Amino acid sequence: MARLTRGELKVMRVLWEHGALKPSELQARHPEPIGNSALRSHLATLLEKGCVTRRLVGKAYFYKATTPKRSAFRSMLGELVDAYCGGSMENLVMNIIRSEKLSEDDLIALRRLADQDDEGGGKR
Repeated sequence: MARLTRGELKVMRVLWEHGALKPSELQARHPEPIGNSALRSHLATLLEKGCVTRRLVGKAYFYKATTPKRSAFRSMLGELVDAYCGGSMENLVMNIIRSEKLSEDDLIALRRLADQDDEGGGKR
């Protein structure tokens, strides 16, 4: 999946949350003020990247996310792990545990989650 910029990601979040929207509806729901030309630029780029589709209804185009939120998350997480953790998911988790100063209850919940994954034969 193509990497998303912050601006593109904000547009995608609105589409993931609200479904297909016209640009004016997207602009109204955007988390911060965004100009029409900036929004249209993001939409054009997202179309090129294959992250959204558009459909003409009457005189208006409706834009819809085609990239699932989970897929985008996994892709960005992979980039984060590669760039900052030497490709090691374990390093990422250890850094989160250390930097976020997780509570004992949080650590117990993580242990349970890891144990459940082991029992289910899931991938670590």
